[in-house]
Amino acid sequence: MSVITVYHNPKCSNSRGALELIRERGFKPHVVEYLKTPLSADALRALIAACGIPVRELMRSKETLFGELGLADPTLGDDALIAALVEHPVLLNRPIVATPLGTRLCRPPERVLDILPAR
Repeated sequence: MSVITVYHNPKCSNSRGALELIRERGFKPHVVEYLKTPLSADALRALIAACGIPVRELMRSKETLFGELGLADPTLGDDALIAALVEHPVLLNRPIVATPLGTRLCRPPERVLDILPAR
């Protein structure tokens, strides 16, 4: 069976929706509740690289804390943004799903269907 990992926040409807789509298709994903088990800087760097998108695209810019910390400042580099994500995991956008076919931010949740292996 293929390994599928979901970086999940159970309070998020998009995250719950992606997880439901995965389970409906018969997969038993590894679920990482990143608010309970925050990711290290190295794990975040690997996840960001796998997604192939800029760090800022994986951040919740509408989160109040994002503004309070001044993270919209375009002069902040990736290291500063990753440090903020490590310290404040609530800033990580979700869900992020990793499968053998790719890693993607699944907003809307149906985006997960493009990276699920054939059964």
